[in-house]
Amino acid sequence: MARIAVIGAGMGAMATAARLAVAGHQVTVYERGSTYGGSVGRYEREGFAFDTGPGLLHLPAVYRDLFVKTGKRPLEECVELVQVDPAVRHLLADGSEATLPNVSRGGAEAVLDRAFGTGAGGRWSAVLGRARDAWDATRRPLLEEPLRTDWRALGREPYPALRGSGLLRRRPPTLAEVAERELGGRLAGLLESPVLAHGLAPGATPAAATVLPYMEQTFGSWYVRGGIRALATAVYERCLERKVTFEFGAAVREVLVRDGRAAGLLLADGAEVPADFVVCGIDPRQLPPASVPRPAGAVPARGPGVPSRITLFLALRGARPADAAHRTVVHSPALAAEARAAFAGEHTAPPTVTVLRPDDPATRPDADHEAVTVSAVCAPEGVLDWSDPALTARYAQALLAAAGRAVPGLRERLLWQELRTPADVARATGAVGGAVPPPSVAGAGGRLLHPANATALPGLFLAGGWAHPGGGLAHAGMTGALVAGLIVEGAGFRGSQ
Repeated sequence: MARIAVIGAGMGAMATAARLAVAGHQVTVYERGSTYGGSVGRYEREGFAFDTGPGLLHLPAVYRDLFVKTGKRPLEECVELVQVDPAVRHLLADGSEATLPNVSRGGAEAVLDRAFGTGAGGRWSAVLGRARDAWDATRRPLLEEPLRTDWRALGREPYPALRGSGLLRRRPPTLAEVAERELGGRLAGLLESPVLAHGLAPGATPAAATVLPYMEQTFGSWYVRGGIRALATAVYERCLERKVTFEFGAAVREVLVRDGRAAGLLLADGAEVPADFVVCGIDPRQLPPASVPRPAGAVPARGPGVPSRITLFLALRGARPADAAHRTVVHSPALAAEARAAFAGEHTAPPTVTVLRPDDPATRPDADHEAVTVSAVCAPEGVLDWSDPALTARYAQALLAAAGRAVPGLRERLLWQELRTPADVARATGAVGGAVPPPSVAGAGGRLLHPANATALPGLFLAGGWAHPGGGLAHAGMTGALVAGLIVEGAGFRGSQ
């Protein structure tokens, strides 16, 4: 039985802790804050409740596997999963709209033909069919296996070239070029907006990012009753069942090294914690660079250029209409300019906004009220000064105006609002600038990959959204299986079969 110290109590870190504990190890989690979940937090006020991080779960199989492998009760006995149908309502800048069903290729084709003209649905399905080829080519090495030493092979573009387009003869296409050439016009935004929502700029992201909307349409969008925070609670409780120990208010200063390998932690209060293995489940930039060494030729750490999120919580009087869509995306009239704003800090472009309206009594004081969450991708603290009242006021108004398109009579129903900026995200999670890591994407020479789970320091491993295979609930959750496999089975571990 090994002593294992885990830094941080985010979703990837807890998934790792639970898997290692069930393998018979003594696991202790050291969390700087007062609670678990990392970015998957909760804001409550006057009977209203809001998720501070992701509001929906995609690829729930990751957490189903976690619960199967770590205990007797499956995921569905610990939380109530509900398929969101329709999956998403799109409101475009010109006033047109399209509401896509959940997990229905034929249904999506019919909706798009009605919204954008005959043939639009076929073009959409053709693009996602090519995205499926990219998914099949990269699923295991990009999601289900530890990052290979020959990771540069994932730098090749897996998205099949459209015959006659000429794009791959010149260079691999970007996601934005695929959207424009293969979909065109208003339909292009339906492919670009979910990629931007993951924190990736469509004009600078390879076509392989089409796997993200493909995953959503194929595996569906799911809501957890009580909010995604309830999923974090279920993972935390599974850790406790497996005898994982949590130390809250225990900030880590650095990783201790003895005889050339990780030997424990130095806490902020000066206490030393011995360990046989250390798992870093936080943004590695929070630790001294020498604490998290990477081997020569490794994937560089993600960080510079990673955007954040700004979120507005709205407490409304009046009941939620029964036919309201759970998720509405209100499109920016200039998505390319918006993407530049999110990465460069030019904050004049109207943002693409996601509006979540869950039909969940746990989010509101009673049936005569409604809780609405509005969010957008934005530049992190440090690129913009989120202590500037003028800046925060401008963003709050932009989010409120966009939400008004999705929620009729919004301003008349508004009781109060609460804005959460990247500076708030940084304080809550410790992530530098409040940056929110995107999932790894193949292509672009490997520029959009994350560092491997094994580091150059023996005994030190990386979990969570800042390590392979990247951010998002599903990807961060997968780090638990990868890190536990590397520790339990050794460097020869190649992922579950």
